[in-house]
Amino acid sequence: MKKNQTISDTAKSIKRKLPDKPKGTRYSDNDLMEFKELILKKIEESKLELKYYQDAIMHYNEHGTDDTVSSFKSFEDSSLHQEKEYLHQMAERQRIYIDNLEKALIRIENKTYGICRATGNLIRKDRLRSVPHATLSIEAKLNQH
Repeated sequence: MKKNQTISDTAKSIKRKLPDKPKGTRYSDNDLMEFKELILKKIEESKLELKYYQDAIMHYNEHGTDDTVSSFKSFEDSSLHQEKEYLHQMAERQRIYIDNLEKALIRIENKTYGICRATGNLIRKDRLRSVPHATLSIEAKLNQH
């Protein structure tokens, strides 16, 4: 962002580059099926990633520093603690992401998927393909800050 350019100027320039708003009050059943398939694939991938984090955490729990020379133990414990904390944070992020994707599936079943909760307009398909659990259009998200 240029020095003299404000956030609202940036938002205006982004809005000018966006394609026209989708027409209609909801997505068609075919569109919803396409999004459902995408979301189910994302859930499957995310569950595999969550399992990876959980397995890594269990590995650290099984392989502590009990057999390490005492002079290195505190350094090892600190490093191990940081890595475990990182893995716990990543696992929690995956759980939240999976939960949001599952909520998106419910919205698909209710035929409310893709409707911006702030404006009531349809969220653009390209945004939903990138962020399938989105509940706000880009415009609403920009106005949020």
